[in-house]
Amino acid sequence: MQTFSSVEETFDWWLKNIYPTLPAETKEGKYRNAWRDYTFKKGISQKRMKEILADFGEITEKTIITFKLK
Repeated sequence: MQTFSSVEETFDWWLKNIYPTLPAETKEGKYRNAWRDYTFKKGISQKRMKEILADFGEITEKTIITFKLK
């Protein structure tokens, strides 16, 4: 299990550690397009990142909001 502080950080890890190990035929299509969009900063939504990550594992997100009265 890996723990990250954001979807972007998780996706960056996936691109560096999982994507390179994929067979060439798997890298075609949506995975290659996502790699290009992220790498060349063309824009990729968190929704799209999550969909790709979900193809390879389970994603669990927690949001913690702290409010302290003055």
